[in-house]
Amino acid sequence: MLDIRFIRENADAVKAAMKNRKADVDVDAVLTLDARRREIVGEVETLKAERNKISKSIGLMIKEGKDPEAVKTQVREMGDKISAFDEELRDVEAKLKEGLLYIPNMPSDTTPIGESEDDNPVIRTWGEKVELGFEPKAHWDLGAELGLFDLERGAKLSGSGFPLFTGKGAKLERALIQFMLDLHTEEHGYTEVAPPFMCNAETMTGTGQLPKFAEDMYSVPLDGLYPIPTAEVPVTNMYAQEILDRELPICHTAYTPCFRREAGSAGKDTRGLLRVHQFDKVEMVKFTTPETSEEEHEKLTADAERVLQKLGLHYRVIELCTADIGFSAAKCYDIELWAPAQDKWLEVSSCSNFKDYQARRANIRFRDENGKPQFVHTLNGSGVALPRLVIAIMENYQNEDGSIDLPEAIQPYMGGLKKLEK
Repeated sequence: MLDIRFIRENADAVKAAMKNRKADVDVDAVLTLDARRREIVGEVETLKAERNKISKSIGLMIKEGKDPEAVKTQVREMGDKISAFDEELRDVEAKLKEGLLYIPNMPSDTTPIGESEDDNPVIRTWGEKVELGFEPKAHWDLGAELGLFDLERGAKLSGSGFPLFTGKGAKLERALIQFMLDLHTEEHGYTEVAPPFMCNAETMTGTGQLPKFAEDMYSVPLDGLYPIPTAEVPVTNMYAQEILDRELPICHTAYTPCFRREAGSAGKDTRGLLRVHQFDKVEMVKFTTPETSEEEHEKLTADAERVLQKLGLHYRVIELCTADIGFSAAKCYDIELWAPAQDKWLEVSSCSNFKDYQARRANIRFRDENGKPQFVHTLNGSGVALPRLVIAIMENYQNEDGSIDLPEAIQPYMGGLKKLEK
């Protein structure tokens, strides 16, 4: 969340940033609540000082034989006013906090200003589009023919968008997860964690999922829990309400399934594995100092890219403009894989620098060189997400006979298997 003092002192800049983001938020309403809160606090402090002064006179009046009842009545009336102000203050502070939770992060100074996703600049590309020499089959046809997944039975079990991987398809999912975890822990220096797959509302609020995106998440109301939409949520909140006494950066990686209702995406890319409600993902999360977060953001993005390079997949990196950047992010790179049968790019990773936005919500701090507590900067990125990675492997490595070659890097995790075939 943004610091209310920052909003107060930079109101015009915040409003301009929200306009660039296309964010429908009422900054003036938040500032009005903040002004009223400070006004109430001032009134209460004045009343308490006056009450204390008058209260001291009661003892003196009694000693002098004077009747203190009128003064006592005045003190009680002042106490009633203080109680009324305290009640109003609680209401104003609750509304102020809620208002702040709905204001997205300030885009970084280097985030490009744009009107839509069409204004996202391409930063770089890696590899070339594969020349298959034949009409490529879509992944859903390949998967059905090779017995890699059974979408119909998955829908029977849970509904549309819940894929059922079978046989070598299930093994491929597991192999890719293991490959990515090994790469990030053994070569990139991340510490693996295995977090819970469900989190409470406070945890969801810490990373920005609640309250803004409640309709996009599944929930278990009786228990007050939410199946996680990404490992970012539990891993980032591992250090909520803490002052870190470890050297930064702290780098974690985790595998989790992810659950997303995506209520606003009905009817979009619903065929095959393109857009599903449950999917696997390996996540990377970093906790850094403010001075190093930009450098660590570039490193984190490179770590995600390395996954795709080792798999020999053509990809591009785009930078999200102000109108397309995520709610909590200040700066974000998306990594997209080329899928020849889809004839389009598929996002497999978003690598974001949140600066201190999430840390303020979750109260995650560290001590600077002077021992003063400061908010950390948090970063995260998919390293990377399945099943679009599976789509890209299937469609880019397919053969005319319907078989699929496996990238060399994944073969050891598939028991030496080099090809998926009937």
